[in-house]
Amino acid sequence: MEMNARAAQLIADLDLNPHPEGGHYRRMFRSEALVRPDDDRTGRAALTSVYYLLASGEVSRWHRVASDEVWHFYEGAPLVLYRADPNCGELSRVLLGPVAADAQPVSAVPRNHWQAARSTGAYTLVGCTVGPGFDFNDFTLLRDLPEQAERMRNAHPEMAPML
Repeated sequence: MEMNARAAQLIADLDLNPHPEGGHYRRMFRSEALVRPDDDRTGRAALTSVYYLLASGEVSRWHRVASDEVWHFYEGAPLVLYRADPNCGELSRVLLGPVAADAQPVSAVPRNHWQAARSTGAYTLVGCTVGPGFDFNDFTLLRDLPEQAERMRNAHPEMAPML
């Protein structure tokens, strides 16, 4: 499938690169201020922010981050943001897009909750802000935890393609 021209232009203009969870991203900001999370992690940037683009057919695979993450809609089709509790039990969906009865432009995912996303159209450009700041040491793909991935498959079989 050929990528939408606007999505390809955004990837080039914003200098986005492939992300391990799927889609394309580029870090926009990393705070110089350091904070110490209230768990066993060492100091982290107080805040980080990235551009993140999902084109049609791409997904943000189920993953978790050890810090809170806020998603901000920028342009394109609305995005479905899926969230699951740390045990892969309760599942919720938020439509991230322009302000409308069924959509909102900003949504937060609490730390250590599972999340996944997909565009509802040709592409979606969002921003993701993480605090304490994102570090790949704090990032886990659900597929890398077979027992929890199986729990997700059993509880929510429709989510298996996003593992």
